[in-house]
Amino acid sequence: MILDIQRHGPAAWLWMNRPQARNALSDELIAALETALDVLQSDAQTRVLVLAGRGPAFCAGGDLAKMEKAAKMTKARSRREASRFAKLLFRLHGYPKPVVARVHGPAFAGGMGLVAACDLVVASEEAEFALPETRLGLVPAMISPYLVRAMGAAQARRYMLTGERLSAPEAKRIGFVHECVVATELDTVVGKMCERMALAGPEALARAKKLLLHVQGVPLTPQLAAETAAALAEAREGMRSFLEKRKPSWQ
Repeated sequence: MILDIQRHGPAAWLWMNRPQARNALSDELIAALETALDVLQSDAQTRVLVLAGRGPAFCAGGDLAKMEKAAKMTKARSRREASRFAKLLFRLHGYPKPVVARVHGPAFAGGMGLVAACDLVVASEEAEFALPETRLGLVPAMISPYLVRAMGAAQARRYMLTGERLSAPEAKRIGFVHECVVATELDTVVGKMCERMALAGPEALARAKKLLLHVQGVPLTPQLAAETAAALAEAREGMRSFLEKRKPSWQ
């Protein structure tokens, strides 16, 4: 099973399961992730997703076998193959349910892009990130928009151009990682984070994510103020349950 899905209460944990290849992004793994996102989006019981990796690495990036094939492809086919991963990143970033990256070991190249596309990142202290593409004569093109949003343009410029490794503690310091914990506490911290988000209204979470995508980088104008004032989700039930001192319907 190339993608192992486990249920932990309201959370679905998506385990990339190619430990022998350090969860490199093969066509099959990308397809499995696409299918899982499709299925879980309509599953009302799934409130939060966790992206994780089996074995010694979160994700080592591109699959070597796939890269060898790509070197022999026509430009048109190579572009089609690349666009599939780009679509996965876009889908992940705009997914209507929160997605948490559970990172241990290496998260390199495309693996770092997966992390950047998630909403929240919890990493163990020994986790490492790197963008080695330029050393191989490549450009981290598809993941670049998410890297810039996740760590800021200045830091993205540094790590894209130098290819140097970024430790988990340093990644937390610069804001790329939200929580950096000892390995033995990784699952516990991720689980608690999922539980906290599951307390929120599902429609509110979806609209909050959509709102965040909309307001990022947008100038502060009266029109934006009006749009944000109108962006209310499940407010009546939330307020009613608060006043009646009961749990809201989505809990």
